[in-house]
Amino acid sequence: MSCLTSMIEPLRAANEIADTTAFTWKIISETGERVKSSAQVGFDPDLALGAALDVDYLFLLGSPTSGFVDPKGSEGHLRRLVRHGVAIGGVSGGVFPLARSGLLSDRECSVHWCYEAAFAEEFPDFAMRDDVIVVDRGCYTVSGAAAAFDLMLLFIEERLGGDVATEVACWFQHPLVRGQGVRQKVPTFRRESTADALPVAVTKAVDILARRIADPISIEALAEEVGVSVRQLERQFNKATGQSPLRYYRTLRMKAARQLVLYSKHSMIRIATAIGYETVAPLLQHYRQEFGISPTEERNTINRFRVDGNRPLPDA
Repeated sequence: MSCLTSMIEPLRAANEIADTTAFTWKIISETGERVKSSAQVGFDPDLALGAALDVDYLFLLGSPTSGFVDPKGSEGHLRRLVRHGVAIGGVSGGVFPLARSGLLSDRECSVHWCYEAAFAEEFPDFAMRDDVIVVDRGCYTVSGAAAAFDLMLLFIEERLGGDVATEVACWFQHPLVRGQGVRQKVPTFRRESTADALPVAVTKAVDILARRIADPISIEALAEEVGVSVRQLERQFNKATGQSPLRYYRTLRMKAARQLVLYSKHSMIRIATAIGYETVAPLLQHYRQEFGISPTEERNTINRFRVDGNRPLPDA
């Protein structure tokens, strides 16, 4: 719902500001039937996917577990649209059904940081990037709702000029327009801090740890790669973030594990292996310490929600 409104509202505002109908949009569902967001807000689509023919852009929105009722027919229709020149895209979790359609197999794509592990597990050969927006040969992939707003501002600038785009951004108090090449800002710590404000050694350490989820690195090896002593790294990490490198690393791995618990059907041993554990026991222990629930209990809970048509996102 947030992604949808983040795309429609800036276009609506641009039309009002420019006193023109430069942009129009339609809400589409696969069957044309009413759909509900994960917040249980209902949307009445304008048409079914099969009737979506005269469009310039088509964006998929949904959760990573979203799937078509008729995968063969609907995915085939998406591919036909692309062959006929329609630009296609996926926003946040919508990149998953887009990838399953085969339209990303030879393209780079943006994946929201909280879905990276799940996406890499399902599509290990796909070229995933952590940019907020990736455009590759008529395919637009966008990491999340704020990035979708950014993309719409870029569309507005292209169609109506920079002044209109700037005024739209001001209407919504959107302070910065991000385009291609801008990396996602991952909320790394639990206290007020941003990656831009971190010491160089800590920033390097964070980047290394993010790349070593499945292939664990010791704090000693991490400090050596960063170019400081273990004591210096721990002191700078604690001063900047309020936690040790080891504690941060465990949280990072548990978040990756949670993606696989919620968005895959993998066994616990396979999930443990995917985040660098040799056995299930430390996964179960650390998962409960991090989230207050076992991975099996959380998977059962989320599956009960899905039966009711609700797909809440994890707390990131």
